[in-house]
Amino acid sequence: MEDGMSILNDFVIPWGIQLIIALAIFILGKMVAKAIADFAKKPMTKSGMDNMLVKFLSTIIYSILLIAVVLAAVDQLGINITSLLAIVGAAGLAIGLALKDSLSNFAAGVMIIIYRPFKIGDYINAGGSAGTVDEIGLFCTLMHSPDNQRIIIPNSAVIGGTIVNVNALGTRRIDLVIGIGYDDNIGQARDIILGIIDADPRILKDPEAGVALAELADSSVNFNVRPWVKADDYWTVRTDLLETIKLSLDQAGISIPYPQQDVHMHAANENQ
Repeated sequence: MEDGMSILNDFVIPWGIQLIIALAIFILGKMVAKAIADFAKKPMTKSGMDNMLVKFLSTIIYSILLIAVVLAAVDQLGINITSLLAIVGAAGLAIGLALKDSLSNFAAGVMIIIYRPFKIGDYINAGGSAGTVDEIGLFCTLMHSPDNQRIIIPNSAVIGGTIVNVNALGTRRIDLVIGIGYDDNIGQARDIILGIIDADPRILKDPEAGVALAELADSSVNFNVRPWVKADDYWTVRTDLLETIKLSLDQAGISIPYPQQDVHMHAANENQ
């Protein structure tokens, strides 16, 4: 009986008290860490920082504080933190080597979030694929193609190559080559094309659209037609412009030639 009381007094009660204190440190510390991380979001959001970056930084703050809370709770239990950190460090190194590619994607995701070469909703060419960005994760970027296919690209592939952001500057130039026949009136064709451009409200006045004679080709006299539009209007304006130019030139009697070959047949000599 006395041995039982001795164990209770010397071991169970002290450990129980330490365990309760450690749990209290962990629970209260976790709440404080969450409150600090949430509080840190407010100034970052007000400064106009990207939502993904705000979320990432607040998660980092919370994780660092939570690690400190766990270490404090473990220390309260009398466990040697130095030995624990050595074990965790060795395990972390082993895991890091095993997950080398995943960590590479994670690091690339952090760079994308910090430097923001594109944002959700942008149309980009990256990692050998093109599409509209739906989500920027820490390990991969999700996009959908114009024909609505899901594209998932590892962040290391995105950041490791050239990124073309179609929407970044807000405007795009449409490049068209319009050919007319050598017998057609160059000035009349230019005036028709300029009139079509001026009549379309979606085409920007600044920068000014360019319509210039570019080439005397084998079968046609070619104009470079280069109007500027908002990035979101690019494809609709391009297709509408091609159709309107074709119909207007046809109506004016101006031909749009196409490459052709003339084959001349010679009768064989009867004496041969």
